[in-house]
Amino acid sequence: MPVKLHRSGTKRATGKKGPAREVWLVASGDLRLAANRQCWPAQAELEESFTQAVGQCGFTVRRAHPFNADAGHGFIDSQHVGMRVFHDIPRKSPLVVAEAVWQYSHHVLAGLMNHEGPILTLANWSGTWPGLVGMLNLNGSLTKAGVPYSSLWSEDYSSDSCIRKLDLWLKTGKVTYSRSHVVPLARATVPAAARRLGQKLAAELRQSRAIMGVFDEGCMGMFNAIVPDHLLNPT
Repeated sequence: MPVKLHRSGTKRATGKKGPAREVWLVASGDLRLAANRQCWPAQAELEESFTQAVGQCGFTVRRAHPFNADAGHGFIDSQHVGMRVFHDIPRKSPLVVAEAVWQYSHHVLAGLMNHEGPILTLANWSGTWPGLVGMLNLNGSLTKAGVPYSSLWSEDYSSDSCIRKLDLWLKTGKVTYSRSHVVPLARATVPAAARRLGQKLAAELRQSRAIMGVFDEGCMGMFNAIVPDHLLNPT
């Protein structure tokens, strides 16, 4: 199948079928053109590092959408574009969402909710642009939507530990982490003063009702931030 090289070194999609040892990659971006243009170099660097790591594991990366020379970036920058991109991605293929910047989750959420193959959300580790924050927002949205996924984040993808986890995902479709640091809610200790304050506030709200709401909680595609009305209303 003919391919066209993307600026970051990954392949551009030209059809719906591909080799078995191929990983598809998408990049959700901002809704603002200036932000996408300014952040693109960081995204290209992330994709280049990840592509090399995938190669070490014996796989190749196929980018599902091209670099847009007119726009000056290669991000999915709207929900409509995202739906069009996912139309051409094989449903059962391994799929990576790579994020080095802040992103609007609704650009890719619809496609991810219908995808049947293993999903890996990926981020860099940098204080320049909030790629890790963007990935975590997408993770929250996927969790709320009941979509299974794994995650990797790294300063770059050359370390042995990162390659091991990536290889595990490529072979099994899952990456797991230790949860030994997590305390179950039932065993969590709440300080007495904080507990009394919470109980007092709850009693006051039950006695003297308050108008509550969330202003534009889905403004950045943050499905994870939308409080269901059947839960908000009784509160």
